[in-house]
Amino acid sequence: MSLTNEQIWAPSPSTTRGQPTQLSSDAKGEKLAYASNKSIFIRSIDNPAVARQYTEHKAQATVARFSPSGFYVASGDAAGTVKVWDCVGEGITKGDYSIVNGRINDIAWDGDSQRIIAVGDGKQRYGHCFTWDSGNSVGEIYGHTQPINSVSIRQQRPLRAAAAGDDKTLVFYHGVPFKFNTGIRDKHTNYIYGVAFSPDGSQLVSVGGDRRIWLYDGKTGEPKASIGEGEHKGSIFGVSWSKDSRKFATASADRTVKLWDVEAGKITQTWDLSSEGAVNPLDQQVGVVIPPGRSDGLVISLSLSGNLNYLVEGSPQPRQVLKSHQKNITALTRFSADDGKETLWTGSFEGRVCSWDVATGTADTVDGDNHTNYIAGLTSTQEGKGRIYSVGWDDTLRSADVAAKTYTGTSTKLSAQPKGVATAGKLVLVASSESIDIYQDSNKSGTFKARADVTAVAAHENTVAFGSEDLKVHIGSVTSSAITPEVEIKASRNPVSTLSFSPDGSLLAVGDSRGKISVFKTKDGSLVTDRWTAHTSRITSIAWNSTGTHVVSGALDTNIFIWSLAKPGDWIEAKNAHKEGVTGVAWIADETKIASAGTDAAIKIWKAEGLP
Repeated sequence: MSLTNEQIWAPSPSTTRGQPTQLSSDAKGEKLAYASNKSIFIRSIDNPAVARQYTEHKAQATVARFSPSGFYVASGDAAGTVKVWDCVGEGITKGDYSIVNGRINDIAWDGDSQRIIAVGDGKQRYGHCFTWDSGNSVGEIYGHTQPINSVSIRQQRPLRAAAAGDDKTLVFYHGVPFKFNTGIRDKHTNYIYGVAFSPDGSQLVSVGGDRRIWLYDGKTGEPKASIGEGEHKGSIFGVSWSKDSRKFATASADRTVKLWDVEAGKITQTWDLSSEGAVNPLDQQVGVVIPPGRSDGLVISLSLSGNLNYLVEGSPQPRQVLKSHQKNITALTRFSADDGKETLWTGSFEGRVCSWDVATGTADTVDGDNHTNYIAGLTSTQEGKGRIYSVGWDDTLRSADVAAKTYTGTSTKLSAQPKGVATAGKLVLVASSESIDIYQDSNKSGTFKARADVTAVAAHENTVAFGSEDLKVHIGSVTSSAITPEVEIKASRNPVSTLSFSPDGSLLAVGDSRGKISVFKTKDGSLVTDRWTAHTSRITSIAWNSTGTHVVSGALDTNIFIWSLAKPGDWIEAKNAHKEGVTGVAWIADETKIASAGTDAAIKIWKAEGLP
């Protein structure tokens, strides 16, 4: 019996307005590395549904850089820690170093994959140079008076390094050991956001908030020329060289990515990533990388929204746009269309709802009038060609068309902050603390006032169940105007956190806030089993398979369990499935696999073998 992870559908990179986000590609141009929440993700460029996750950072991860050898990644976090880890084998941490008293903003490797310079915010210092395997100092990063945003190391000897940041100064270092050589203070008039040596070491480029691009001699650091004056209309947040050192790409807050011919000092292509219609700040381009070792002219840029844009020379539109969540996934539901196409729908902390194609692992964000914050629940119905209903902490109920992947009509204002949502045929039930409101065609048609605060709700056809703070579960019938409780169960010693009906509606699984799951008969509330007690914290999600023989559960203890009604004492587990908690589970792919979502903003696919 086993539950093995087959795929990770990675979240989007974490971004912050007004701050660059670093993207890194390996030397072969096959993988992309970036930070998302407290994890680092390495993602296949050509098959983005294939990814791996590094979870050893304790604070918000900020940057990841591949070593030139391709065997290691150095990653930093908001607490000033840099970790070096094996990205080819099992992801074992090889080095763990405290660098500065603040956020790590950028990391650079030398050409030998031996030395690292890490820079960021700090008190005593803003950066440090050390060997990756021992942490021994091989130079000092002096010359800055404010946080450093970017650093680059020349890959050829004699070794050189450059760092720049909020003090508008580019400092040039000679190495090894790296020592201050010169500080260039008069070229940029605003924060410098990016510096990069060309792959052949002949040139250095810097870009910044003043929209300027400066070129320097890669060996001496002498300023050579300023190019592209007035071309970018917003801060330039990122720069990346092509492998032949003849071109580089820049990413800007003006929502464009530009490709430059270095010798001519001219733009060869501009990609405008603006959304149709009104100007959207989320379209600002905050990161860019040209993956080396490729022949297709690919440039990958990052929007403030988290979208990864695949840009190709000669084509004005992105070849592909990778979309996902940036914040914790808070809700998940599955939808199976009449034609057999299977999709997962997820909602997250920032109010984003995504539709995932189970066959390909690709996501689309739902268009239209989106929620503005935390998604408290998702539910599906086969009504028409399919509807997804969502409730959020903006106190609204919204309806999305499954096929069109867009919200329909206007949002419905709720009477209170929602605790959850369920569908009973064409009816939508929205639970809040004091009541359950009944909606039909987005109009409220009835309200049920509960005796104690409602904690969870579920429905099957015209049967409804809800849990309450008095530690009871009530099962009853629902019409368009009323809920009639019929069965009362003393379900747990702890508040009920989630409920799920079996496919035929005959059984009800009840999960509580301490990690216990019990199953009752819907008809009379009699106990079927209360032996599922392996979770150690709040149950967030329960899903039945189509035959009603097995249940999968996820909890804030980071674990996933598959339970058997026939053998309640046996189970299959996946421990540490999601860093800091599992928030949704579902059966997929003819129920040979499990999909899970978590606070790491990732979707994971698990293969279940040898079910008890």
